[in-house]
Amino acid sequence: MRTLTPVLRFSGRARAFSVPLVLLVALALPGTGSGGTATPDPGARDACPVCGMLVARYPAWIATVLYTDGHADHFDGAKDLFKYLFDPARYAPGRKSDDIVAIGVTEYYGLTRIDARSAWYVVGSNVLGPMGHELVPLASAEDALEFKADHQGTRILSFNEVSPELLRDLDAGRID
Repeated sequence: MRTLTPVLRFSGRARAFSVPLVLLVALALPGTGSGGTATPDPGARDACPVCGMLVARYPAWIATVLYTDGHADHFDGAKDLFKYLFDPARYAPGRKSDDIVAIGVTEYYGLTRIDARSAWYVVGSNVLGPMGHELVPLASAEDALEFKADHQGTRILSFNEVSPELLRDLDAGRID
């Protein structure tokens, strides 16, 4: 969990300053979150605030929440991302949902970070994430339909259709 403070040199002297975060991440960091804002990659020691796993070990499953102050929380899958979003008081005490500038998930086929709010999620498939049964993010409805057919998925959901009950069912192995 890092805060980004760039240092620029003017006339041979270093001066630290804060750049508006949205501009900084849009220019310098990989991945795309909501509104076209990029989300940073996790560092080697960044742990998921929900389960404690080291996120960088699972690059195909990374999800990220980025705040206006540059703070980023990273997750080892969309399932833990949604748990975090449904219970911010537990997982992000002192943070406000209104301060989130980007939410990114790693798209299954392209392994690129996409806006979590526009992704499609397949559940019930034979593809497991680091924490077992997972919401598999896809960039388009067509990709989600193809993935569902190829991997015996049971449902396709939009961001707003994911519920805490669904997350509990996935954790319990109920994937119907």
